[in-house]
Amino acid sequence: MSDRELYCDSCEGVVLFETPFCGDGHGADCPELVCTGCGAAMLVAMIAFRPTRRRAPRPSHRHAA
Repeated sequence: MSDRELYCDSCEGVVLFETPFCGDGHGADCPELVCTGCGAAMLVAMIAFRPTRRRAPRPSHRHAA
């Protein structure tokens, strides 16, 4: 089991969270955590994304008046 201290909304403070037994096979990297104070569950989601490439703005063409 993995333990870490996080803020719990129910306890209104920083308390110890632990990873319960994970039936999905994540082991210590399981995204589910349980507050040891009140039993509230928390899901820690790591989101991976690929940044999009930004295009350079096109120069505007000015015409003489």
